Amino acid sequence: MNVPVTKSIVAVITTQPSRATGGVPVLVAKSRDEMAHMASLLENILDAMAHELAEDVMVLVKHR
Repeated sequence: MNVPVTKSIVAVITTQPSRATGGVPVLVAKSRDEMAHMASLLENILDAMAHELAEDVMVLVKHR
């Protein structure tokens, strides 16, 4: 039985707001530590996975 896996970006967390625009919520953190903390909380709340794209940008992806 094949079960398709779909992925969607549900949020972006950044310390540099100019680096993230688009059709998902963009959350701005004051530091890398705050960005990591926000990502950790949101992983649990949204049942998603956080992925670091750059030092100042993380995305939260929902794997269904």
